[in-house]
Amino acid sequence: MDQLIIVARIEAFPEHAEFVKQELLKLVEPSRQDPGSVQYQLHQDNSNPALFFFYEVWENEVLFQEHMQTTHLNNYIAVTEGKIKDFSMNELAVIS
Repeated sequence: MDQLIIVARIEAFPEHAEFVKQELLKLVEPSRQDPGSVQYQLHQDNSNPALFFFYEVWENEVLFQEHMQTTHLNNYIAVTEGKIKDFSMNELAVIS
C-alpha cells in the first residue's frame, strides 16, 4: 500500500488565532507518536496568522484513519469548536 499524504488547511477566526495555534501545537508530538506517522508538520501562513496547514505523511490509509480517532485529535476538535472559520483536507499522491 502506498503512503498517504495529507494537507490540512485550518483557518481560525482572527480573534481565536492564538488559542487555535496553541491547541494545534499540542497535537504535534502525540500525532508524531501515532502508529504509521512518517511526517507531521504544522505551518503558519506568513501573511495571515490565523491560517495554519498540516503536512502529514502516513504509512497507509488505515493508520491515518486510526489517527483520526485518537483522543488527542478528538480533544482538539472539542476545545476549538466555534473557533474555526474554515477547514479543508486533501489526500495527495506523489506523482513525481
